[in-house]
Amino acid sequence: MTSDQFPESGLASLVAAVRAGAAGLYSLEAACELVIGTGWLRRDDFTCFIRTGTSLTDGVTELACIDWQSVIASRETGLLPCSSGENRILRLAASIAAGIPVDLNDALSGLDQASISLVVRAVRHANGQRPDQTVF
Repeated sequence: MTSDQFPESGLASLVAAVRAGAAGLYSLEAACELVIGTGWLRRDDFTCFIRTGTSLTDGVTELACIDWQSVIASRETGLLPCSSGENRILRLAASIAAGIPVDLNDALSGLDQASISLVVRAVRHANGQRPDQTVF
């Protein structure tokens, strides 16, 4: 999927669809907020791992789901280049969302303050403590 699939409002539509697809599942919500907050949805080489569809319940709501296994497999084969910090965030998000194992010693070391704040927020969210300003 590329941003061309959301021509009218681009990134905002994609963000809304990802949030709608994760709604109600704390771990998925948390992981999606982590990749949203760190800018992964702006990258076409990441969004190709997102599948979209329309809600069966209302027939209008756009839903999106991230293929976490494929994202990590792509990282491991070098097809999804990123910095070490971006890699840490991506692996943490995949672990929160899909239970993909992550080495916490490696993943948590070297994060900048902004990333640490996002990770702490994601962990709290995954445990049922949604941030007040996030609407699902």
